[in-house]
Amino acid sequence: MTKADLIEAVAKATLLSKRDAEEVVNTFLESIIEALNRGEGVELRGFGSFRIRARGRRVGRNPRTGTSVKVPAKRVPYFKVGKQLKELIN
Repeated sequence: MTKADLIEAVAKATLLSKRDAEEVVNTFLESIIEALNRGEGVELRGFGSFRIRARGRRVGRNPRTGTSVKVPAKRVPYFKVGKQLKELIN
């Protein structure tokens, strides 16, 4: 499912115009992104949770040349599937 498919599904389910449904989907996604940028987690009961994980700096390797490369520390988003969603899929 693409973002466009999701917008269309929201429009059909809520009887909103596609423009309004797009605004709803974009606002939802932006809210998640903003919370993660603030360092907060986002928990959707039954669906899952979004969190930020810190990755430490490390020494990597350039696959072409084999030389060592310093990879800086960074924060990466992480999604953990909720129990109810996991059960529905299996």
